Amino acid sequence: SMVQRKVESNTITVNAAISACEKGGQWDKALQLFSLMAHGKQELDHITFSAAISACEKCGEWAQALQLFSMMPRSQIKANSITFSAAISASGKAGEWEKAMQLFSMLIQRKLQPNDVTFGAAISASEKGGAWE
Repeated sequence: SMVQRKVESNTITVNAAISACEKGGQWDKALQLFSLMAHGKQELDHITFSAAISACEKCGEWAQALQLFSMMPRSQIKANSITFSAAISASGKAGEWEKAMQLFSMLIQRKLQPNDVTFGAAISASEKGGAWE
């Protein structure tokens, strides 16, 4: 482990670990690492939030994903199209299409550029909510 080898963790290494947890379906471990960062010396950034939100989204923990998203302004981290996409996707998977559309509107209002993932998540959310016409 990093501790045994006396490798010092930093934002980049912890972000990579959170991302690995996301890919491995370990949302709870991702949140543990996020929490350690939030209460430790490492600085949170938009990558930290994106990876943690995505980990929750991929495991169906949409409420947790949205809670993380809502923490970003308090942490003085500006959401980007990647974090918005993950939050929109989490909302859509939970059948919360109205929340997904609200997030999509926020993204546009902030003059952020939606990408294919963002559009796909918004369309999927609308479809699941029966709002697609």
